[in-house]
Amino acid sequence: MRTRSKARSRAVEALFESEQRSVPISEVFDRNPEVNDYAVEIAQVVVDNSTRIDEIISTYLADRTIERMPALDRAIARVAVAELVWQQDTDTSVIVSEAMEIAESLSTENSAKFLNGLLGAIAKSRGSISSL
Repeated sequence: MRTRSKARSRAVEALFESEQRSVPISEVFDRNPEVNDYAVEIAQVVVDNSTRIDEIISTYLADRTIERMPALDRAIARVAVAELVWQQDTDTSVIVSEAMEIAESLSTENSAKFLNGLLGAIAKSRGSISSL
């Protein structure tokens, strides 16, 4: 697995664990000091911008609220949106494709299809979405 791919997956796992255990993301990473720097960086972008990220996701959800999304799917979407908005140097297709791979690996095929639609819609507006 490529370094960034592994980092994205680890960021998703850490965010999921942080939410499920109600502990700070730093505590999750402190227990695994060998984690890739990019995993820590992108997870911190999610934490620092969680309100805006959730607003963006909510805007594109057609028939549910973000709270009704499975927690793992929510973590995958948050990492992808963080990269789409705050990591402009990363190619859109790579971000969406790797989110699908993570969903297929950690979640379900239905989750991958759902996230593909959601993130595809967000990605189409990438240039016009504000980080504010």
